[in-house]
Amino acid sequence: MAATAPLNGNARTPVNVYAAAPENGNAAAPVTVCVTGAAGFMASWLVKLLLEKGYIVHATARDPENKAKVAHLLSLPGADQRLKLFKAELSEDGSFDAAIAGCDGVFHVATPTEFAPKDPQKDLIDPAIDGTLNVLKACSKAKTVKRVVVTSSAASVSINDSPEQNQYIDESCWTDVDFLQTQKPPAWAYPVSKTLAEQAAWQYVKEHDLDMVTIIPVLVVGPSITPTVPSSCQLALCLLTGIPPFIGGLKGMQMVSGSVSLVHVDDVCSAQIFLMENPNTQGRYICCPINTSVPQLGEYLAKRYPQYNVPTKIEDVPSTPKVNISSKKLVESGFTFQYGIDEIYDHTVEYFKTKGLLA
Repeated sequence: MAATAPLNGNARTPVNVYAAAPENGNAAAPVTVCVTGAAGFMASWLVKLLLEKGYIVHATARDPENKAKVAHLLSLPGADQRLKLFKAELSEDGSFDAAIAGCDGVFHVATPTEFAPKDPQKDLIDPAIDGTLNVLKACSKAKTVKRVVVTSSAASVSINDSPEQNQYIDESCWTDVDFLQTQKPPAWAYPVSKTLAEQAAWQYVKEHDLDMVTIIPVLVVGPSITPTVPSSCQLALCLLTGIPPFIGGLKGMQMVSGSVSLVHVDDVCSAQIFLMENPNTQGRYICCPINTSVPQLGEYLAKRYPQYNVPTKIEDVPSTPKVNISSKKLVESGFTFQYGIDEIYDHTVEYFKTKGLLA
């Protein structure tokens, strides 16, 4: 598949400097990358995969001195030799400079995740935008960064007020921010923050000589190495656990976003590394193997896990998804999803059992 023109308009000869060197005496020094927000669900799994591949990882956290919050990172295989923690705050200018200095690549994963902030602009939207720009500015200062992979969200592509059914959503689509800011549906500020942060990132790289791709994952599900159970997993498994607030949240997600779309955490992190290691990839990449609805999910889960009391009569949300979020571009670039819906749920159910959330 021919590479499309970069969104920043700056053509450059791609040079693959991203793949970690083989660990032998004749190999070049391993590649150094930075992962922001490394203590979180997706980012900590990404750190795990990077260490497994031989990368040196600079990981940022809000409070790296708090061992309870970073112990899961420090205990990863290879962490004692190739992981270094840095303190960084999204809204603090220059906060990421030290972590990114000397890095070959940067994975920007950190984002505010407060879904009911007291002040949406101050607590969620501004930090998301400012944090993304602070990371990109640090990349420009470092002068060693070959590529940045910014983690956006399907919340930046799928939300609109169109009544059209079975909408095909690809990388040309953007969430309707005006609709969200006017109508203010539940958790409206989060998709606004992700949309505006990604758009600000593209504007920045248009004006500066920086190579960036963005990955746009849907709801990330799977086992976690974090101390607490991720809210995305709680949402995805709420029809099994029966926890009312999460059931309401899952229904709200479908009503606002148009679907319940899922990806395994290992797949999305592998896709992030794929985009880092393949310089011919350019622009935005949706990461979504599964599109469904709450009623369809109820039918599926009731059949697969008959031991749980899964509701199958769910009539207060549409029976089918309004949108079809497509990963065609990512797949045609050479990426292969390893996990379907069976594996996504089997792995997460087993993880929930270890946490005492399912019997």
